[in-house]
Amino acid sequence: MEQNYDAGVVNQAWMLKKFEGKTLDFRVRGAFSAVTDSGEIKTVPEEIVQARIIRAGSDPLIEVNGHLQFQLPGTPIFPANTDGLLLKPTLRWQIESPKPERFNAELDYITHGMSWQATYNVVVPESPAVAESEKADVLGWVTIQNNSGTDFPQATIQLMAGDVAKLPMEGRSIGGPIDKKSFAMMSAQSVVVTQKEFDDFHLYDLHRTVSLPNKESKQVQFMEASSVTVTRTYQYDGNEMMYPGYYAGNFHNVDRGFGLSENKTVAIREEMKNSEANHLGLPLPAGRLRLYRRETTGQMQFVGESTIEHTPTDQKVDITSGNAFDLTGERRQTDFHVDTRAHTIDETFEIKLSNAKSQPLTIHAIEHLNRAQNWQITAKTNEYIKKDSATLDFPVQVPAKGSTTLTYTVHYSW
Repeated sequence: MEQNYDAGVVNQAWMLKKFEGKTLDFRVRGAFSAVTDSGEIKTVPEEIVQARIIRAGSDPLIEVNGHLQFQLPGTPIFPANTDGLLLKPTLRWQIESPKPERFNAELDYITHGMSWQATYNVVVPESPAVAESEKADVLGWVTIQNNSGTDFPQATIQLMAGDVAKLPMEGRSIGGPIDKKSFAMMSAQSVVVTQKEFDDFHLYDLHRTVSLPNKESKQVQFMEASSVTVTRTYQYDGNEMMYPGYYAGNFHNVDRGFGLSENKTVAIREEMKNSEANHLGLPLPAGRLRLYRRETTGQMQFVGESTIEHTPTDQKVDITSGNAFDLTGERRQTDFHVDTRAHTIDETFEIKLSNAKSQPLTIHAIEHLNRAQNWQITAKTNEYIKKDSATLDFPVQVPAKGSTTLTYTVHYSW
């Protein structure tokens, strides 16, 4: 019929409020007093005095020996059987039943402060030369964090992966800082994690009972795969910040400097397919992916990281792991002409790609055509792949210790 939650917050102000209008004992500590005629120091023992609580709160009013004062006369002494005294958070139910009964009950509730995230470690072998595809080892871990404020000594844990809608808690902060000093790790051989489709999400089950104290992070391995093909590409996006610049009403942008950025870096892109044929095929929860490479000595070196979204089976995992040290790009506009009567724009770009490595390789020059909705490439030195309605990919072969320059002209109309 009724459920009540008491936070169990007991402090002196709360206890004084319980005794407002009543008489309470106070312990007055002893003091030292010097006797001047003999120079003897005499100790005054502590005593118990009685006082009436006229008003409690932040500014209590106390009656002591017929006088009122705004200060407690000493340390209040409360009876142990104070009504409603709870020392920890408590739930109380009022249940309607025609007769006394004993039965088992299950309590389900939503708590804040509990979270988990996936981390993937991808280890590729030593590589004396640049290779487009490599065989890697992939290990997936889940890190469970308990900042709920309470311990769970015997918890059966299931992890829900997906974008589950949940409203924020009003008026209170969610969770807290993670105590990184408390970090537990379970052996991969001691747990077998399975997953299954559940509603519109995926449910991962640890199949064991674990201890999860408050402020602890626990890490569990949930997947391991070998001989996973990882493909590497290099991309130079000279105008990556060039968003569509259509003017309202006529859908074009005639600003000569539109889309001219100073980007010179070449991004390292890593891609692997989440399929059984590629020794994966498990729905991958969103999380952090770290890339490691072994040296010829066997030592592993960290070479980049990024985040991945929820990746279903047979979809691709595609991340940017960093920018290549020995690869650079330069992009400049060499021609620009606007004909307002014919409603056209002609624009020419020159892109220089440089390779300081000792091996030749391919760099993909990505171009965004966002001056107007209608465009046509009228001249080019290299072939391109049309990625979408406004994005081109020019695969360019760049020799070792050398450079390659590509040019193209685009004709816009509206």
